Amino acid sequence: MGGCAAGALLAVAGTTGVRAAARTAAPTRAAASTTASDEAALQAAISDLSHPPATSAQLRVNRRGDRWYGTAGAADIRSGRAVRPDDRFRAGSVTKAFVATVVLQLWAERRVELDAPIGRYLPDLLPSAFARRITVAHLLHHTSGLPDHRGIPDDSTPESVLEHRWDRWTPREWVETVTHDPLKFAPGTAQEYRGINYVLLALIIEKLTAHPYGQEIQARVLRPMGLTRTLLPGQDPRLHGPHIHGYLRMTDGSLRDVTVYNQSSAWGEGELVSTVDDLFRFQHALFSGALLPPHALDKLFTLPPDSVRTLDGSPARYTLGLQTATVNGVTFWGKTGETAGYRTRMFATRDLSLRFVLSYTPTPLTTQEEMTNRVVAVLTA
Repeated sequence: MGGCAAGALLAVAGTTGVRAAARTAAPTRAAASTTASDEAALQAAISDLSHPPATSAQLRVNRRGDRWYGTAGAADIRSGRAVRPDDRFRAGSVTKAFVATVVLQLWAERRVELDAPIGRYLPDLLPSAFARRITVAHLLHHTSGLPDHRGIPDDSTPESVLEHRWDRWTPREWVETVTHDPLKFAPGTAQEYRGINYVLLALIIEKLTAHPYGQEIQARVLRPMGLTRTLLPGQDPRLHGPHIHGYLRMTDGSLRDVTVYNQSSAWGEGELVSTVDDLFRFQHALFSGALLPPHALDKLFTLPPDSVRTLDGSPARYTLGLQTATVNGVTFWGKTGETAGYRTRMFATRDLSLRFVLSYTPTPLTTQEEMTNRVVAVLTA
């Protein structure tokens, strides 16, 4: 499962899929300063752990320089320990923002071409019809058209998630599961969020650098930015040091701890372990240009052409590494992430005047965006 299910949007009332027609983002309505009433409303938004059912939540906000942090619930329901901002948790598909950052760094260094077919970098991995037609950019903004997986474990029930949490996959084994059918659409003509795109990007990073992709993220992002509590766990199923436990509600009503989980099926796209504080620092570093030169940073805020639509006909909403949504006139850019027992939302306006990182631990296997909706409603009111 891992980050594979993390295609959920910042699902709030408003217009999604903002179009960046030029190389710069659209202007955003100014964010007001945080008031005492806002702080109470934000605390209330994360303290409702019944909608959705969850065992913990934490939220860090910066609005025009006014910072706020709040928590609810417990990091471990057995001990009742309160949540702390340096507690580790599984951040799911937020991984993709880190992978995209490294790919764009390599592009800025002229070590990879975004319009090059992926077969140039990964020969003999995919069918030739895929390798010739899909480009690096198609992977980054989810317009590859790769087929659905075949032969992967069922993860549609909490029981099946528990059953398969010890499964071990190699990246090449995972890639092989999408090679049995034709492309779903011509690359570049439609958008469908797929984790496998970023598995291939992580393999490209390894091919170009001769290092594990996690080592490149460590050297290029984590170490320079001081993100000491963030890591890519590989085959290690445990969270080490202070961390937040994730839980799943079984069909019989019992609650099971799913903190220990082999994330190899989410390699390259959904295995990140991080903290609210680290993601907040990463968000600022990324948007402020500390990690990418201007021409590469622009790529994170430019959507595919208007003609590219998602499979349900709605406008494309994924850039070369981020996703976008507009609520009450405020345009957010960022990334969602989820895996069994954990959900993360990391979003900001382009100018960083309003930004937040929300992490919570829902107990249903699938759930609505009620907590995110409440938080964003307060921030954009």
